[in-house]
Order: sequence, then C-alpha cells, then structure tokens
Amino acid sequence: MHQEHVPDAVYERVREHFSEEDMVHLTMAIIAINAWNRLAIGFRTPINR
Repeated sequence: MHQEHVPDAVYERVREHFSEEDMVHLTMAIIAINAWNRLAIGFRTPINR
C-alpha cells in the first residue's frame, strides 16, 4: 500500500478511460473485494479450484 497519493500520470491515464462516477464505483468494488479476501483469509476459507 502506498503512503502517498496515486502519481498524477497514473491518475490521468485512468481518467482517459473512466468517468468520475466510474472511478468511484471501481474504487468501491476494489474495497469490497479486498474486504472479502481478508475475511476469507481470517476464516481460513478453502480455495475452490
């Protein structure tokens, strides 16, 4: 995890493809997936392959 903000160049590249609303939705999806993964690790959920 970065200690600083996303570099301007990276942010601008993302803005070429996503609207402000899209970026909020994408960020919320990433947060949810991260939370689910942490819960799965904490509860030792077996990996389904």
